[in-house]
Amino acid sequence: MSSSSTASGSSTPPSNLSSLLMERMEIAMEIERRQRTSRLRFYRPYKKQIEFHKAGAAYRERLFVAGNQLGKTLAGAAEAAMHLTGQYPDWWEGRRFDRPVIMLAGSESYELTRDGVQRLLIGPPMNEEDWGTGYIPKAAIVDTTRRSGVSGALDSVTVRHVSGGVSTVLFKAYEQGRGKWQANTVDFVWFDEEPPEDVYLEGITRTNATGGAVAVTFTPLKGMSTVVARFIMPGDDEGAKYRTTVTMTIDDAEHYSPEERARIIASYPAHEREARTKGVPSLGSGRIFPVSEESITVAPFEIPKHWVQIGGLDFGWDHPFGAAGCAWDRDADVFYVTKVYREREATPIIHAAALKPWGAWLPWSWPHDGLQHDKGSGEQLAVQYRAQGLNMLPERATFDDGSNGVEAGISDMLQRMQTGRFKVFSTCGEFFEEFRLYHRKDGKIVKERDDVISASRYALMMKRFAKVKPDNKAWAFTDRKVV
Repeated sequence: MSSSSTASGSSTPPSNLSSLLMERMEIAMEIERRQRTSRLRFYRPYKKQIEFHKAGAAYRERLFVAGNQLGKTLAGAAEAAMHLTGQYPDWWEGRRFDRPVIMLAGSESYELTRDGVQRLLIGPPMNEEDWGTGYIPKAAIVDTTRRSGVSGALDSVTVRHVSGGVSTVLFKAYEQGRGKWQANTVDFVWFDEEPPEDVYLEGITRTNATGGAVAVTFTPLKGMSTVVARFIMPGDDEGAKYRTTVTMTIDDAEHYSPEERARIIASYPAHEREARTKGVPSLGSGRIFPVSEESITVAPFEIPKHWVQIGGLDFGWDHPFGAAGCAWDRDADVFYVTKVYREREATPIIHAAALKPWGAWLPWSWPHDGLQHDKGSGEQLAVQYRAQGLNMLPERATFDDGSNGVEAGISDMLQRMQTGRFKVFSTCGEFFEEFRLYHRKDGKIVKERDDVISASRYALMMKRFAKVKPDNKAWAFTDRKVV
């Protein structure tokens, strides 16, 4: 039986077999071509990328800070292409534009803009035949204009929007200064990598009239710059309510195996490791806790019955109120932060309602400002929280000798971290956010974004008053303590 025969004895003529193979090859090539020229349809973001996109519906300014090669620029390009084309996937919960948009997009230099932003949006810059293999579908590209003086770089691209009109993206570079970003009003600005403050503010200005948005995607290798601080440590800035930050670490990058993550982390020098793999701003010698995050992180576990527990509070209104639930293994002298809470512009009623489920018996340590009188009610803050059912300790937080210095408390925390006697449950995300950024400037502690850390410090100071969790009993309250 010939090689072209079937099991039933019939056969396929060689010419027909050749045609069938050719047809299948052509179909495969066409599928591959469509995938290459419709990349946006196949965008499947990770959880952190989805979080970044979704935040666009609620915030005007967004920062997506991540380590190197984790997908921050890719996420920026995919979203930019959606706004330019109006082609949003079914899962999309971010902001939508139902009309054509004008967009500014750029990076530090025109070469970096070409090799990053332009490449992901359009395709390989040096091969015009492959333009259309980026996130803007080939069928949607109407026209391109070249930039003189930079090989392969484009100045602008016009894109067909599903509404029937055309969108425009203008490619820019920070190196030319804010003047080059002074376009007419635009709808969207995408900064890939950290811009200088004047360029960033110019981008914001361009979106004022349209109610547009600004997105920043970068790895914070420049440390705690003004632009980084604008998002992460805004202080009393009223505009902070319109900004948000999403952080993506190497652990959030699902395309790396555990072995690959370990290899990548080990490849970076120690002083750049956290910036390049976790998106943590390089603070250098200014970091207050110069220890690795991994060295203090533990997976959550059930607290042994004989361990004592205590909570700590850090009062706040415009800067957030912070709370930490802590446990102390007295035998090994290891202090654990097991749960945290942080909330801005909420009343004692709201805070207490969130914290009472931690246990009516749990004693709460609090700072000296708990003795201050509220301007509205005239009552001390500590009294207000006691009235809401929290088991506030009778006196403010102090050390055994009666002192309450901040430096002494931080020194105690640091020494414990360095000797393996201070641990934090991996579920305490707000603690780690603050831990990564807690630093000094000109030798002084920067008292911003330290609410949960401060609450943990007050609990540590008063650990001598920590209590064993009681068995199921009925507990009644007096105005001073649980009895």
